[in-house]
Amino acid sequence: MPIETQNLPAETRTVMEHIEWDTYVDLAEQRRGSVPRMTYDQGVLELMNPRRQHEGIGRLLGRMVETFTEVRGIEIQSVASTTFKRRDLKQGFEADESYYIEHAEQIRVKEEVDLLVDPPPDLVIEVEITTSAIHKLKLFAAMGIPEVWRHDDDSLRMFRLAKGEYREIAESVSLPGFTVAMATELLIQRFDVGETALVRSFRASLAGV
Repeated sequence: MPIETQNLPAETRTVMEHIEWDTYVDLAEQRRGSVPRMTYDQGVLELMNPRRQHEGIGRLLGRMVETFTEVRGIEIQSVASTTFKRRDLKQGFEADESYYIEHAEQIRVKEEVDLLVDPPPDLVIEVEITTSAIHKLKLFAAMGIPEVWRHDDDSLRMFRLAKGEYREIAESVSLPGFTVAMATELLIQRFDVGETALVRSFRASLAGV
């Protein structure tokens, strides 16, 4: 009997408590690829397995960022789902997409990023269709992520870090001119129009600005 894939959850989460830092690091380094994605917060380890719906939203947002920066001539350094961790904070995460923008040139020459000496990504994109056991915005704030975009399958929200807390914004500070409304317009069409057509339409709209 064929599997009813349309009834599968967009993502599955497994939470483990009382996990030592070194155990988390070993698990992250021994895993093949970037799945499951791991988030670690002071002893709590969450494993998240994304499915097509989750990955589709994250990748489309990533393609929008990459198209926008190409058209506008903004240099970026994509670090995708790189594992970012801070031993001193006992925290670590892997985003759906992440980028260095302001610090792109600084990071471009590095094969590895050490957050004890290097800046964190300037922009993190996080898709969270089911509720995480870890307060991600609190974790991102502690790690000093300047800007976070979050999509919950219904809507996109942008947040900017200010005085240790995130405030919601309608337009990106990292990418001036990139608005929530702009991204939402394309995202709502993703079931009706092919991804290439959507990106081409986005590129054309930017060229016409």
